[in-house]
Amino acid sequence: MLLEIGFNEGVPITEEFFIETVAGKHNDDIASVLFPGDLERGLKFVDDKEAMFRRLAAEQVKPLNGLDKVRKWIENHGLKRAAVTNAPRANAELMISILGLSDFFDAVIIGGECERAKPHPDPYLKGLEALKASKDHTFVFEDSVSGIKAGVAAGMPVIGIATRNPENLLMEAKPAFLIKDYEDPKLWAALEELDKAGAFSLNY
Repeated sequence: MLLEIGFNEGVPITEEFFIETVAGKHNDDIASVLFPGDLERGLKFVDDKEAMFRRLAAEQVKPLNGLDKVRKWIENHGLKRAAVTNAPRANAELMISILGLSDFFDAVIIGGECERAKPHPDPYLKGLEALKASKDHTFVFEDSVSGIKAGVAAGMPVIGIATRNPENLLMEAKPAFLIKDYEDPKLWAALEELDKAGAFSLNY
């Protein structure tokens, strides 16, 4: 889409530029970086980008390996859960629906509907409030640098998911550890430790 409008004099953006400027960022921030001095044009572009995403997502989204397994584990342990995202609500609800998770989440928190989006902690703090949960009995799955920073800033352990962003960048945001997907043995070893410690024997 940037190529179509002649962005960067027609030179395609690099993966590094995408990760630094777009991945996991809030659209207002993306707009101001891509179109400095022309916020109106930037906001129109990111709106069009999200519409394109929704068209593609409806055909192409597939669940991450192990999603069903971790969903069942969470449900079997009776844990409260919230989706906390910088995506616009229309995108978030579409993705959740496509993945069959509409009844799974107790709350859907949108960064743009908070005072500040990720990487600030506000969306996660709002999620805790919505669930009436304590940060001391909560953990987060995150796949972006801004998301990991937000969860850490909110005082919660974050499990980073290295699906697209480089592991070294994700680690700089200080997750507890990284996993490749929800089948990763590191994840299940950690959940087993929590089980052994009786972390889920109380209804927090």
